[in-house]
Amino acid sequence: MTTNAVQRITPAAAIPAPATQTTAVEQARAVAEVAAAVQVAQQNPRDMNRAWAEMRSACDRTGLAGRAFYSVRNRGTGPSVHLARELARIWGNMDYGVHELHRDDDRGMSEIRAYAWDQQTNVRSSRTFQVPHAKMAGGARKPLTDLQDVYLNNQNIGARAVRESILAALPADFVEEAKDRCRQTIERGDGKPLVDRITDMVAAFAGIGVRVPQIEDRLERKRGQWTAADVADLSVVFQSIRRGELAVDEEFPPRVTAEEIAAQASARPGPAPEQFSAGPVDDAAGWGDAEVAQPGSAGQ
Repeated sequence: MTTNAVQRITPAAAIPAPATQTTAVEQARAVAEVAAAVQVAQQNPRDMNRAWAEMRSACDRTGLAGRAFYSVRNRGTGPSVHLARELARIWGNMDYGVHELHRDDDRGMSEIRAYAWDQQTNVRSSRTFQVPHAKMAGGARKPLTDLQDVYLNNQNIGARAVRESILAALPADFVEEAKDRCRQTIERGDGKPLVDRITDMVAAFAGIGVRVPQIEDRLERKRGQWTAADVADLSVVFQSIRRGELAVDEEFPPRVTAEEIAAQASARPGPAPEQFSAGPVDDAAGWGDAEVAQPGSAGQ
């Protein structure tokens, strides 16, 4: 008699490689740095009154207010990374940054982590995401192969994530008042009359190929009706174009005149003349002379 025994083999758990002395030292150093940062922050708490006063003073200056907002077509406007970093500096006891965790050139993908950490209250906001090595151009995705282009693309997207992390870690009312004061500073200008600021804005847009009629189309009002809020909005758009966040043609499409429309209509070919041919006569055309039997007649 033969007995077949089945023996279950359980694979041994993988044993991690022992950490080297250098790795152990780095791990201990990282833990010590975190503990020291928390201890120092708690021993030297932020002065809330000073932070609010410094925020108001900074937002009242045109140097910060002029870079405080971004504008992206189809995605609206919001506080820029410049404003977020300045608010983090003023608030104090905050650490923030962006790390590239992994890059796969074969797949064309990088893994990025952005974070903001309030060391005094131990509030941390972080996000980890994947960034394709590509950018949108002409409505289509264009792959990036140059190492410098990939690095800049990762840093650009990482900076946006850092901005969101910082704004999430800061008090909401602190951020909202900063935005309001920056907007008021832009509308107020640098002490110049509104007419002079409009003239300067028109000259700045002329330098990038945007004409007054295009600006009027965007604002839906003539130049003489522009307000301080309109100038503030145009200032945000202009700075976004300079930073490459907006394209001129997308924000200010070329204006088509009546003469151009008439020229296009005259150049358009007219309809082809109708062709007639002596084809077979439709059967229905001869029904007037045909003898058609009616129901109930003698032929039925």
